[in-house]
Amino acid sequence: MALGFWPRGRLGPGRRLAFLAAMLVGFTDAAGAGEHAALDALVRAYPDFLAGYDATDLIWRDGTRMPLADGRPTGDFAEMLRRGSILDQIRMPYPAGPLTAGMGPTGDPGRVRNRAFFDKMYGNCWKGEVRPWLVSVVWLPRSWGRTTEATSVNSVAQRIAAVSAEVDALPLALKRYAYPPAGTYNCRTVADTGQPSMHAWGAAIDINRAHADYWLDHRAGDNERPSQIPTEIVEIFERHGFIWGGKWSHYDTMHFEYRPELLSDRAATESQPTAAELRRIGSENDGRH
Repeated sequence: MALGFWPRGRLGPGRRLAFLAAMLVGFTDAAGAGEHAALDALVRAYPDFLAGYDATDLIWRDGTRMPLADGRPTGDFAEMLRRGSILDQIRMPYPAGPLTAGMGPTGDPGRVRNRAFFDKMYGNCWKGEVRPWLVSVVWLPRSWGRTTEATSVNSVAQRIAAVSAEVDALPLALKRYAYPPAGTYNCRTVADTGQPSMHAWGAAIDINRAHADYWLDHRAGDNERPSQIPTEIVEIFERHGFIWGGKWSHYDTMHFEYRPELLSDRAATESQPTAAELRRIGSENDGRH
């Protein structure tokens, strides 16, 4: 934004500097308000783990303090993907809800993940800390009916079961995009960053690969990015706290991961099952196999 918009000759140098300083303070306050809102959403999203935050640290319920920022510049997105701070991972808003005509991804909200944060919450899979928390989920019991594994931390497995029940009720023309799934838990890294995938924490699911698109599979200079996943499926996932990789510039249209902190209050909480409902869904799911 250009700041040299005051009429020349009307303000002396001192008043110009004061005016500029006031403008910069306004911008800083606005950025700070957005940062606080994102941190508030983060704490609300994981109430079993997070107690709050202060000017420098995220505070966990067990007393652990994690630095919010790492002191590095935030302009290099490739570097953020590899070594993102807690603030980096919540800095970019996720566009919940249907994308309007002509609207496409303008960033990668959710692809930046602070490894220390997720390792503490879900465990380090390379140290064997994730597997003890995995539980079986029957994906689309009326249509596919086989089990897959996801973490029970944050009730992720139960939420996947709730998504499964809603997707299974869709017409075949829609739900055929969701099975067979391409995987849930997988102790692996992301191809272009070398950092853990959300699959490594058991908090993601890939749906039918046959209908998916992935940015690395497209030829250089090919700007076409078809998205074949029905909006109805995406909206079901978002209602249960999962973001969609199809809304990334580096798109992965079969990928959904549990990141409720990046969704709006409406999208992240509307129609969310209660703890009792999640237990019931899990019990019914277990009873099928």
